[in-house]
Amino acid sequence: MVRAVRGAIQIDDNKASSIEHSVTRLVEEVLLQNSIPETDIISIIFSQTRDITAINPAAALRKKGYALVPLFCTQEPEYHGALLSVIRILVTYNSEAADLPKPVYLNGAEVLRQDLLEK
Repeated sequence: MVRAVRGAIQIDDNKASSIEHSVTRLVEEVLLQNSIPETDIISIIFSQTRDITAINPAAALRKKGYALVPLFCTQEPEYHGALLSVIRILVTYNSEAADLPKPVYLNGAEVLRQDLLEK
């Protein structure tokens, strides 16, 4: 069965090293929380807010591996009052698990979807 899970992280600053660390942390946490092996990933879509310019988040993850996973990155539309410095992901993967996917929001991005997070 094909599944998808979302996640987001707010980065501390617009530096390549911060983006690389944050993207890796987010992806690894999504995979861990949902027991997704890299071999089951179909693709990962990234989006980032306009203020993230130091490195493409997909390129940042590619530096850590994921050589066989299709990665795609796009910029979030600008909205009045939107949270800045945020990278979002959508991981599409194969799974036979009956459990629903668990979204992961980190480092301040939790405010984006408090309705999805356990209280």
